[in-house]
Amino acid sequence: QVQLVESGGGLVQPGGSLTLSCAASGFPFSSEVMNWYRQTPGTQRELVATITSNGGHTNYVPSVRGRFTISRDNAKSMLYLQMNSLHSVDTAVYYCNVDLGPNDEDEYWGQGTQVTVSS
Repeated sequence: QVQLVESGGGLVQPGGSLTLSCAASGFPFSSEVMNWYRQTPGTQRELVATITSNGGHTNYVPSVRGRFTISRDNAKSMLYLQMNSLHSVDTAVYYCNVDLGPNDEDEYWGQGTQVTVSS
């Protein structure tokens, strides 16, 4: 079955950096667009970054562009999010995501990893 397992979250001071990882299995990772989302309490999940199947194209929400970098290693079925110059507003639970089809049940999420930016 499809599994997405995030890791790498934690507490970091403003201006600091973190790298999130997502281990994927159960589907043809190298054929799929992958996404990172984030969510804070009481809000909807926000799409943060997207990367095409071969890693050739990426897209970011404007608030993180220039600070975050999404990447992937198709040989290892791994997705990454390098986060630099973190602000308190980046505090959220970050989720790895893949959408494998047109139905709601075709969309998969990891369990999430908490990122807290605080001094």
